[in-house]
Amino acid sequence: MPLKNTNMKKLLFIVMCTLMMSFGAFAQRYAVIDSKYILEKMPVYNEAQTKLNQVSALWQQDIEKKQIELDKMYKDYDAEQVMLSDDLKKKREDLLYNREKEVRDLQKKRFGFEGDLFKKRQELIKPIQDKVYNAIQKLAVDGSYDFILDKSEGITVIFADPKLDKSEEVLKFLGVK
Repeated sequence: MPLKNTNMKKLLFIVMCTLMMSFGAFAQRYAVIDSKYILEKMPVYNEAQTKLNQVSALWQQDIEKKQIELDKMYKDYDAEQVMLSDDLKKKREDLLYNREKEVRDLQKKRFGFEGDLFKKRQELIKPIQDKVYNAIQKLAVDGSYDFILDKSEGITVIFADPKLDKSEEVLKFLGVK
């Protein structure tokens, strides 16, 4: 049934405008950023990443060199073991075991959890990431954003207005104090 009455049209228009403004008042403002793209555009980040890659390559070469020496020791042992006495076999096996452990320990020291590479990354990259994060926080506050999402490696909330955190209400609902 078409609206013929202009008063009805005006009333419907006013109601629609009011509804749209009220939805706008409750809408949360958000922005999307790509932190990987941002970092890659920063020369200081690229320099730090290059330095980190160079250090990592040197450490990897050192480990590979030690692994090649160990492999040669194993080949030599395999070729000579028939001629060795039990006592000499035991000494060579102990030596091989210790060298193998040294290589594994060095690899763990350089590339393991919280190893030298992790520490070097913290030293070189983290200050740059912190600078980017601080800029994002400033953007969020200045732009009155409630959320800033990072799309670089899956969607991640990188900033959320603390007033939107409803964790305490959920705990109350669950009866947890």
